[in-house]
Amino acid sequence: MMIHPQYDPVALSLGPVEVHWYGLMYLLAFAAAFGLAWYRSGQRESWTTDMVSDLVFYGALGVILGGRIGYVLFYQLGELLQNPAYLFKVWEGGMSFHGGMIGVLLGMLYFARKYKKTPFQVLDFIVPCVPTGLLFGRIGNYINGELWGRVSDGGYNWLTYFPQAAAFDMQQLQANPQLQELMMEVNGQYLLPRHPSQLYEAFAEGLLLFLFLWWYSAKPRPRMAASAIFLLGYGVSRFIIEFFRQPDADQGFILLGWMTKGQILSTPMIIIGFVLLVYAYKRGIYDWGKQAAY
Repeated sequence: MMIHPQYDPVALSLGPVEVHWYGLMYLLAFAAAFGLAWYRSGQRESWTTDMVSDLVFYGALGVILGGRIGYVLFYQLGELLQNPAYLFKVWEGGMSFHGGMIGVLLGMLYFARKYKKTPFQVLDFIVPCVPTGLLFGRIGNYINGELWGRVSDGGYNWLTYFPQAAAFDMQQLQANPQLQELMMEVNGQYLLPRHPSQLYEAFAEGLLLFLFLWWYSAKPRPRMAASAIFLLGYGVSRFIIEFFRQPDADQGFILLGWMTKGQILSTPMIIIGFVLLVYAYKRGIYDWGKQAAY
């Protein structure tokens, strides 16, 4: 088993300026998205470098604003109602993928209107670049030692003791005394072995989804299909990995005694993705390659 090394949250110190790991991961995510989109634009006559720059800018704006607003609305609504200023306390952390996705969608709709493209022409172009952002984001979560997984007695070599979870581990021990046999002392703290669910998400929602979408989007395929695959791929991956991820302490299980907020929010993505994929192939409109519409 592994012990989380408790990385220094500051990745770089440039004089008085401190660059935190999570901020660096965001920077790498946007840089990767721009680089990949720029490469894709070279294979599409209707896309220019200036358009890619605009697209990534609107996407970044959507991620940041949507991610923060979504986190507060989906996970901290009570806090927001008591203290509306909480929305602006970004230094306390808190971002939501589902909120960020809605923000990006709104940004893409504005971009599509500005450049006289259909929404799915824009979305199909950019979605293969998105999973790299998820990859870097989840690596940032792991480095910060946050969003850890559930306790496991499976004995897997990759199970991890998270010092950041020490207080929560003690709460779980009090509620479930049988976990005592799993505890290990690490630097004076008693910790429970947990799934490194951040890395599971980085692998499934990030690397695997990117590789598949990149391969799939390079082939002639109907409009909407790439976007549908993204919704399906992310939704299914997130739904499954939520079984290994510790629910937020203030959320717990929301529905049926086992469904988490992440699973509830991912379910519509799965349904919409499936419906869109079926509709895309039945409709059969291709933006390039065989049966191209123009």
